[in-house]
Amino acid sequence: MAQITATGGCAHPIHLKGATTTRDGVTGEVLHYYDTANEPGERLLVRCRNRRATVCAPCSRLHAGDTFHLVRAGLVGGKTVPADVREHPRLFITLTAPSFGPVHRITKHNERCHPRRNAGHCEHGRRLSCPATHETADPVAGQPLCPDCYDYPAHVLWHAYAGRLWKAFTDNLYNHLAARTGRTRTGLRRTVRISYAKVAEYQGRAALHVHAVVRLDGADGPGDPPPAWATADVLGTAVRTATAAVQLHTLYSRALGEHELRWGSQLDVRPLRAFGGGEGLADDAVAAYVAKYVTKGAADTAIGLDHPITSPDDITMGRLSAHVRALIYTCWRLGGLPELAPLSLRAWAHTLGYRGHILTKSRAYSTTYTALRTERAQHQRAATAAGLAEAPDAITDAQWRYVGSGHSAGAALVAAGIAEDLAANREIARDALGGER
Repeated sequence: MAQITATGGCAHPIHLKGATTTRDGVTGEVLHYYDTANEPGERLLVRCRNRRATVCAPCSRLHAGDTFHLVRAGLVGGKTVPADVREHPRLFITLTAPSFGPVHRITKHNERCHPRRNAGHCEHGRRLSCPATHETADPVAGQPLCPDCYDYPAHVLWHAYAGRLWKAFTDNLYNHLAARTGRTRTGLRRTVRISYAKVAEYQGRAALHVHAVVRLDGADGPGDPPPAWATADVLGTAVRTATAAVQLHTLYSRALGEHELRWGSQLDVRPLRAFGGGEGLADDAVAAYVAKYVTKGAADTAIGLDHPITSPDDITMGRLSAHVRALIYTCWRLGGLPELAPLSLRAWAHTLGYRGHILTKSRAYSTTYTALRTERAQHQRAATAAGLAEAPDAITDAQWRYVGSGHSAGAALVAAGIAEDLAANREIARDALGGER
């Protein structure tokens, strides 16, 4: 019970076996000793730290908190980032994928999906219009009007090149900023630096779009203010033109030829509210928005699988829509082509070909997950072994090995109960804090 409570009710903990000895570096005196020999099952449980709420809700919440502080620090300062960054030009942008074929869309205010009277039929005999209305929970939303007309290979290849498309966008952004302000690219880099944090999210049509916070710093990073000409309006204009200019070509395949890849025409650019008020999005709202999408699992999105696929038989498993299943089959088929082997499409078929991390950031944007987790671990160690802080020369010898993972059926029920109790306590504390305010 104590071990499960210490993991916060983690649904799939890691089991470790070993010992830790802390000695005084001068006298050799043993200051602290811990061995799993006295633990139940002679093992120690530690968090799985999975980011997906569908896999482990307690660890997902912890990851969401880290993400919130990581993104927020780059907006308002803190965690080694000076507070002056809130005065820098900052934008919240959304880049989308292009169209790979018409799909049923979620309608609002009693709109119709595709209300075209004379649209006719495609070459496969299917109607190119849809007079129906689709709510968010409608399983038809996001599905192609004609699966045979939909360009599944282009969809998969776009995901495989999404990371390179983002790199091309940031490179273009420097070029377009330089051209708009009458500077050379080298001269621009000597005066400004573009910092960002971005999160990838799957739309209802199972195509990625990217939410990103983009900040303009001086050449030395967040502690250096940008020049006076660097405003949110200038940055926003450069974002729009740089996005439209991105153009990449895929590897050549005899079966598919060569595809030209671009960002979609739908682009959203919003300024963030400067310190002291004004128009724009609030910093905390943006940080919370990004943290929410980082913790989404496959069951919450259009994917449906949270694990890699090792054979075509795995594609039949899981609650997948016909559209998503077709995308996974396309990944598996294209992954078998020798000329597309560098894309590792079969290894990433469960993410529809996308090979990047859910959240990435530039080096100078803010702190890191590692720094946040190290700080939390140091705080926990200080609370459990306060006396060790008085020995600055202490030496720790740790020997640990992995011996398993997960819970037994009974322990899983205990962990679920502890997780529910902790969640209820947080809600009560939040309500009480809100009442005091």
